[in-house]
Amino acid sequence: MTFVQPSERLGRLGSSIFSEVASWRAEAAASGLDVIDLGIGSPDKPPAEAVRRTLAEAAMREDMYGYPSSEGSPAFRRAAVDWLKHRFGVEVDPAEETTVLMGSQDGLGHLALAVTNPDDIAILPDPGYPIYGAGLAVAGVVPYPVPLRESNGYLFDFASIPEDVARRAKLIVVNYPSNPLSAVADRSFYESLISFAKQYGILVVHDAAYSELAFDGYRPMSILELPGAKDAAIEFHSLSKSFNMAGCRIGFAVGHAPAIRALRTLKANLDYGVFIAAQEAGIRAFAEDLSNEGAKAAAVYQSRRDVFVEAMREAGWIVPKPRATMFVWARVPQGWTSRQISQEICRRTGVVVVPGNAFGVEGEGYVRIALVQEEGRLLEAARRIGEFFREEGLKVE
Repeated sequence: MTFVQPSERLGRLGSSIFSEVASWRAEAAASGLDVIDLGIGSPDKPPAEAVRRTLAEAAMREDMYGYPSSEGSPAFRRAAVDWLKHRFGVEVDPAEETTVLMGSQDGLGHLALAVTNPDDIAILPDPGYPIYGAGLAVAGVVPYPVPLRESNGYLFDFASIPEDVARRAKLIVVNYPSNPLSAVADRSFYESLISFAKQYGILVVHDAAYSELAFDGYRPMSILELPGAKDAAIEFHSLSKSFNMAGCRIGFAVGHAPAIRALRTLKANLDYGVFIAAQEAGIRAFAEDLSNEGAKAAAVYQSRRDVFVEAMREAGWIVPKPRATMFVWARVPQGWTSRQISQEICRRTGVVVVPGNAFGVEGEGYVRIALVQEEGRLLEAARRIGEFFREEGLKVE
C-alpha cells in the first residue's frame, strides 16, 4: 500500500516517447548491437582547455563554496552582456535586465510560474522543445499550440491565431534556430512577432540556445536587436551548445526588466544559483570567443552535417541540409509512422533517433537526428540505415 500517487501534472510534463526511446536503446544494446546514439542533443566534445583549466583552478579555491547569488555574480552578468554587445550589437543592463540560470532550460521551465497565473494562455510552437509545455503544466497555464509546417518554413502564422486566444495569452514562445526543426527566422519575422506581441500585450519568450551553431556564413540575430524589443521580449541563452558546457548547467536570460525581476524573485525562493566556479568558467568561455582564440563549435557541426547529409543521400534517404543547430529534421518514408521507423531502425541497426511526434502532434511524419557523434560514427550510422532501407525497399526523396 502506498500513500503517495504521482500528481496529475507529472503526466503533462513531457512526452512518454522519450522513455520508449530509452527502452529501445537498452534493448538494442542488450541484443549485442553496437549502439550509435543520435537521440539526445548532448554535445560530445569537452569545453576548450582554457575553460576547463579555469573551472579546475576555481574549484580549488577555498572561497568558492559558499552559497552563490541566485541572480548570478556581477562579473558573469557583465561578461554576458559584453558578449551580447560584441555578438549582436545589443545593449543590456547587467544589473536590471540580466540574470544567470542553471542552463536556459532552468529559466524556460520556471518563467511561467513567475509571470503567469493558473488558466492563463501561452502560445507555443508545435513541434517544439518539450520544456515549453512542461513549464506550463507546472504553472497550470493552458497551452495553445501553433502548427509549424514545412510549407511555411516552420514559421508562426500570426493570422491563424484566433483573436480571443491572442487577447488572453500572456506568453508566446519562439525558438530560432529551432530544436527540433533546425528552422531559422529572419528580421522581418521578428518584426512581425514584436508587432503582434505589442498589439495584444503578450510577452515574447525567445529561446536562442542555438544562436552560435549556424553554418555557411549564416548569423542568427537576437530579437533584442529590434528597436523597442526589450519592452516586449525576454531572451534565453545557453553555454551548453555554444561552448560545450552542458554539464556545467549555466545560461542566462536578458531583456524585459519586469520579467527578469519576476524570474529572479521566484528563483531566489527556489535555489541558490549557479556554482561560482562554473560562472568563472563561463566568463573564460566568453573571453575566448571575444578574442577568437576558442575553437568554434559550429565548425564541428557544419562538417558533420555535410558528411552525414551526403551519406544519407547515398543511403537513399534525402534529408534537408540545415542552416543551423546540431539536428537534422528528416521526413520518414511513406507508409511509416515516426515511432515505427525510429523503433525499427534502433532494433535492426542500433542507431537511435527520436520520433518527431515526441515534440508535438505536428512532428508526426518526421524524425530528429542529432549530430552528436564523430564523423566516422555518423558515416557508420548512415551505412547501417542504408542497409535497412535496401532490405525494406525504402527511399525518401
